[in-house]
Amino acid sequence: MILNRRHLLLGATATLAGCDRLAGNERFREALFSAENFHKWAQRTLMTRDAMAREFRPDQISPRFRANGTANPNTPEYKAIWRTGFADWRLRVDGRVARPLSLSLAHLHALPHREQITRHDCVEGWSAIGKWRGVPLRPIMEAARLNDRARYLVFHCADDMGGGSAYYESIDMVDAFHPQTILAYALNDRPLSVANGAPLRLRVERQLGYKQAKYLMRIEAVDSLSAIGGGKGGFWEDHAGYDWYAGI
Repeated sequence: MILNRRHLLLGATATLAGCDRLAGNERFREALFSAENFHKWAQRTLMTRDAMAREFRPDQISPRFRANGTANPNTPEYKAIWRTGFADWRLRVDGRVARPLSLSLAHLHALPHREQITRHDCVEGWSAIGKWRGVPLRPIMEAARLNDRARYLVFHCADDMGGGSAYYESIDMVDAFHPQTILAYALNDRPLSVANGAPLRLRVERQLGYKQAKYLMRIEAVDSLSAIGGGKGGFWEDHAGYDWYAGI
């Protein structure tokens, strides 16, 4: 273990030394060491692409998992699918795919699932540990046959944020194919409550809470984020200047 740690430190030192030479360039410095780019660079360079977020024991689960963001979309469209127990709800998977999908909640429940106990870190300063159950995102996107030009996945939600601007978020393919990235339909061994994103929400465990899109309706594969919403990759990125890459 000591030898492995030493090799890791030496590798990181060599990487940083190489970057030091580039950092002498002012334009490179401005691009790399903006908060967002630095976080992405650090996570992608100093960690392996499939490095796992910490998972916890069952006895460490928080007694209450509070809702982040909206606790109920409360739109006529959402109320209609809620009244039927989401029997009429469908998740659309489209965009730059060869085989668009329309998946019911029953279909998702029948697929191989993953369970993970992880910590949700909210940009507002609170955190909570919960047990999530859901379908890994990777096999769903593989079934949809992603186009080679697809670079991002955009998650469109039923939440209109009370003002007609639909909530959306996006991630790139590195996070989309991470083993802990799942479409979750259960929290702490119970179906998702409305407050926590029923019927389906994204869990991308190496990023902050606002990336964990709730009330999922559609996943769109795109080659650019410029034409989605305000063009910055997410609702809060567009409206409040949040970083698109929210790695932790």
